[in-house]
Amino acid sequence: MRWTQGGRSQDLDDLRGSGGGRRLGGRLGGGGGRMGIGGLILLGVLSLIFKRDLLTPFLGVTTEGGGSAISAPDPVRDSAEEPMVQFVSFVLDDNQKVWKALLTQSGDTYQRARLVLFRDGVDSGCGFAESGVGPFYCPADQKVYIDLAFYDELKRRFGAPGDFAQAYVLAHEIGHHVQNLMGINDQVRRAQQANRNQENPLSVKMELQADCFAGIWAHSTSERNILEPGDVEEAMRAASAVGDDHIQKMSRGSINPESFTHGSSEQRMHWFNEGLRSGNPGACNTFAK
Repeated sequence: MRWTQGGRSQDLDDLRGSGGGRRLGGRLGGGGGRMGIGGLILLGVLSLIFKRDLLTPFLGVTTEGGGSAISAPDPVRDSAEEPMVQFVSFVLDDNQKVWKALLTQSGDTYQRARLVLFRDGVDSGCGFAESGVGPFYCPADQKVYIDLAFYDELKRRFGAPGDFAQAYVLAHEIGHHVQNLMGINDQVRRAQQANRNQENPLSVKMELQADCFAGIWAHSTSERNILEPGDVEEAMRAASAVGDDHIQKMSRGSINPESFTHGSSEQRMHWFNEGLRSGNPGACNTFAK
């Protein structure tokens, strides 16, 4: 991907090593937090990888005493991550520029999201989250949260390297922000509360629409000739790698479609490609399919 180094975004909050991971004993969920690319199933995979329980805080269970998860300042690591910080800053600003233009065309107002960088754990408007959950969007504070270490996991554990794979992850989370601004998030939450049997199917539709919205941003990058050969393939590999069926197969060797919360690899690739092909938010109505 051809991108311009322009320093840090004005919408970036860097909490790495600042004590942003101070554990309060709560769980992510207050305010309808979206776990995005990570998701509950990814927690199961990472629990196996890191040999520690990452699921408990998200199942409504808290441990005695709360504990502590404060990240110590690490100037050497921060310096090594600076190119990635500038890259996600570019992707964030570019996404928000594209969506501001699109929503303005439809008569809506775009409110900018903020991107929070953290390490190990973070207190968000949706509760405490450990880095094992992967990137997520919190509608309560309109912020996207990312531990940059996730990108290394995406490459090493999930076989999805490349800068455009990383860009897809952030574009997906901004897609959740757009859903929040459009009122889709609230509508889905009400529908889930009214019919618990539809909780997972509606979650899948939400996630697939965010994939489609990520594709719309990718369509814009293609129009502006900042895509490089192989970029789309990188994003498609990332979408496939975080499909529920692929993650379940990795974690337990079997697949249970009824438990899907994000969609299969095929679905995620399909909807990203739909946004990429059309560049039209109207083509992303996953709820009508």
